[in-house]
Amino acid sequence: MIVLDQHTIWILIPLAAIVASMWRRWLRVKEKQLDAQSRYTAEATAQYAAHTEMLEHRVRVLERIATDKGIDLSDEIERLRDKPLN
Repeated sequence: MIVLDQHTIWILIPLAAIVASMWRRWLRVKEKQLDAQSRYTAEATAQYAAHTEMLEHRVRVLERIATDKGIDLSDEIERLRDKPLN
């Protein structure tokens, strides 16, 4: 069993307050890091969704071109060539 005298207690109380303050700061930093990571992930997800939507549109056009025997076939192909992929 540890026996603490009065002088030791008066030293431990401020040390505990300092450690608690450092702990709170560390938690705030970690919270900000998680928030930044969440924003980055949401941004990346939105970009992937937009890119996927564009690719799905192109596939639908290509499917229509492959199954359509109409006159506009060359126009459709040229429009697809002119669009940048980003």
